[in-house]
Order: sequence, then structure tokens, then C-alpha cells
Amino acid sequence: MLPEAQRAFREQIESEIATTHERITAFEQSSKAFAPDKAIGRVSRMDSFNDQGIHQAALNAAREKLYKLEHALSRLDDPAFGHCVNCRQPIPVERLLAVPESSHCVRCGQ
Repeated sequence: MLPEAQRAFREQIESEIATTHERITAFEQSSKAFAPDKAIGRVSRMDSFNDQGIHQAALNAAREKLYKLEHALSRLDDPAFGHCVNCRQPIPVERLLAVPESSHCVRCGQ
């Protein structure tokens, strides 16, 4: 991989990591349990439980993305970076820029 491309990918991944950290912090705040003695109606309580579950799922997805991004950053210096782990074909640059944690080409990732 050319040094310019590697630098661009590093910047992209580091930017995505920073954004994902911010999302994780926000999701952690919004998925906190609320006090059971809090006086809210039954329907409002059910909505709160539903919202809490949605935020928890989003938090889990953000944590998984962060793990993949950090793994991609650690592999950036590896000559195999940017190649599909299944078929070993190069992953299109556009895909890596859009989803920098990609380790599969579109065909193998389906």
C-alpha cells in the first residue's frame, strides 16, 4: 500500500474511533437504568424500558465497531491490509474508505 493511502486510512480510522468513542459515551448515558421509585405512568415506564433496550443494543453495536476499528488500525502496517481474508483479493479503496474496519470484499462479506 502506498504511504499516502496508508496515511489516509490511518486518519480515517482514527477519526472513526474518536466518533465511536463519543457515541459509546452517549449510549452509556442513555441506556442507564432509571429508578424504580420514579413516579411515571405504566405506559411511560414501558416506553422507557423499550428505549433503554434500543440504546443498549446501539451501545453493543458501537462497542463492536470500536473493537473492529482498533483491530483494523493495528493491522494497517501489515502488507495484507486491504485484502479480503477469504479470497485474498484487494478490497476496493472505496469500500475501505466507507467501512475502514472491512476485512472482507463485498462478494465474500455477503
